[in-house]
Amino acid sequence: MLLYKKRTLIIQKQYAYCALIACLYAINFRFFHLSKHRITNRSLITNLQPLISIFAPMQFNQIVGQAAIKQRLINTVIENRVSHAQLFLGPEGSGSLALAVAYAQYLSCEDKQPDDSCGVCSSCRKYQKLMHPDLHFSYPFFAKHKDDNALTFIEQWREAFLTNPYLSLDIWRDYLDAENKQANINIAECHQIIKKLSFKPFESAYKVIILWLPEYLDKEGNALLKIIEEPQPNTLFLLVAQNQDQILNTILSRTQLVKIPALTYDEIKEHLVTQHNQTEHAAAEIAYLSDGNLTGALAMLGQDNKSYHNLFVQWLRYCFANKGIELVAFVDQLAKMGRENQKNFIRYGISFIRECCLLMAEAGSLVHLPAAELETAQKMARVMTISMANAISGELEKAHYHVERNANPKILFLDVSLQIIGFIKPQSIPQGNHHI
Repeated sequence: MLLYKKRTLIIQKQYAYCALIACLYAINFRFFHLSKHRITNRSLITNLQPLISIFAPMQFNQIVGQAAIKQRLINTVIENRVSHAQLFLGPEGSGSLALAVAYAQYLSCEDKQPDDSCGVCSSCRKYQKLMHPDLHFSYPFFAKHKDDNALTFIEQWREAFLTNPYLSLDIWRDYLDAENKQANINIAECHQIIKKLSFKPFESAYKVIILWLPEYLDKEGNALLKIIEEPQPNTLFLLVAQNQDQILNTILSRTQLVKIPALTYDEIKEHLVTQHNQTEHAAAEIAYLSDGNLTGALAMLGQDNKSYHNLFVQWLRYCFANKGIELVAFVDQLAKMGRENQKNFIRYGISFIRECCLLMAEAGSLVHLPAAELETAQKMARVMTISMANAISGELEKAHYHVERNANPKILFLDVSLQIIGFIKPQSIPQGNHHI
């Protein structure tokens, strides 16, 4: 009798769990962006976010921008022109990996729509959890043993991608015990790829392998040449890369290139406003700093929202006026910002100087700055020369390099300040070191 009750209780719990999952799946993703008067318990939503994101469909309509690329990929399926080996080449944060997964899902969808996969068929539901039997992934990892391959880290991979489809190698590294090892795709993984693709598709019309960052294939990648050139019928290779020059030429020559551009300023800004509840000003500043990299833009959301524009302009004003005492106090303020904010501050400065150069070159149509910042840039362009701007930008790039390597921020920013004063007012700093 006791055993019967225990079994009944277990079955009831299983039914309750299934009901919860079904409810979570039915919730529209926009639930999180409703107005505050419809959402009263923000902590509840925060706790449910990881659960719901696991079931978020990876469809074309979930990907930011890239409308032309999406339509091109859909047309290849509709017109039956699917190349067996394709290279999705795009910079970090452009959505190349997300596009590859959405494309694979569309190919396998049982009820294809004119502009997207259905998202509800059996195949799409398996893709939502990256558990489709005909979907395989290969990616760089930090092998501890010579027999390690991508399957060793598949659970971490699923978690990383489902949390953030705009994955970067730095984010992926945080999911693994990297220590001081170098990421690579080893020979064991190449043999595993060949083994996977030696079988026919199990459920779908295509067996798909998505190879992320083939740049990390060393000479071992030559083991894949034959299967890339002459794969089994209905086998699709999707390589997702960021740097074409680092890919083996023997692999490059066997793929069809799909170039994916960086996202535009307006696309990132709109995404931050509509999907992440950022103000227009905050979204504009982050979009400007990200330079088309949505991965970088999303990383900035968790950082302090400081006005880098005001800080940078104030810094330049102190340098132009050669106010030493104020500069020392300002450097103390910069030193307390933290390394990531310091890097963003310097990146903003480099971008702002670049915009000033465009204005000095009478290329104002290429400048993308909010109205208030544009007015300041126009004023700066009147008192700055191209050579001065180049010198300041070069010094800022050096500073960014040293900040990444944990340089003392007080010494670093004070030195950069003195260098900028030297560029602006060459006679204000004595030559030589005998004055120190």
